[in-house]
Amino acid sequence: MSVDALKKLYGINHRALGLNVEGLDHKDSLLQPPGGGNCLNWVAGHIVANRTFVLQMLGEEPVWSEEQMEAYKRGSKPIQDGSRAVKFDSILTDFRTSQDRIQSGLGRLQDADLNRKQGEQTLGDSLHFFQFHEAYHIGQMGLLRRMAGKEGAIR
Repeated sequence: MSVDALKKLYGINHRALGLNVEGLDHKDSLLQPPGGGNCLNWVAGHIVANRTFVLQMLGEEPVWSEEQMEAYKRGSKPIQDGSRAVKFDSILTDFRTSQDRIQSGLGRLQDADLNRKQGEQTLGDSLHFFQFHEAYHIGQMGLLRRMAGKEGAIR
């Protein structure tokens, strides 16, 4: 894994998320999938919340506070009525801000920095895991987009 590869992968995630949410509004983001799971609002917020860890690893300022992240953490209750939901436009704005900060942080790294140990893993392993994690959720967003009555955005 190289810094350039990580920059490209986070860039692909940014583009894919943008395509998946194009034309969707806050009401669409609160639609609940049948049979359980989380709505688009939760999935997008979960990605922003998890980018906090990426930003911290890169020495960048997080876009959300602990309080803002609470409803979007792993294992949190599904957002069902919107009373705990961050406005969808705000989540998307914060996602774009986090993207700029991730690219900036990655831009200060050299490939050798990715081998630096952080606990049991290297920095590169951790950054790659979080990139994969959000790509997984961005894939879910494609299904949630269709549930809102929109055509698939990524072909």
